[in-house]
Amino acid sequence: MFCRLLGHKYEVSRSVTYYVKEYKCRKCNKQLTTNSKGHLVELTPKYKEINSILSKIHNKKKAKLRREELLIAYKMTS
Repeated sequence: MFCRLLGHKYEVSRSVTYYVKEYKCRKCNKQLTTNSKGHLVELTPKYKEINSILSKIHNKKKAKLRREELLIAYKMTS
């Protein structure tokens, strides 16, 4: 009822990637996420699965970049 009168109070509940995030209303617990066009949409099971896979891919890519940076830094000091 509060959100109907005054609007939702969304906060980021999870960062999937740098540009995809999941949001949750502090008052009514409604969940949203960003879709492929950058618009906010309701967090359905389909979007949860997409975000989960996207997060795994993103984390693997970040880990690979970190390993490459460490390797380059190690070669520069040797």
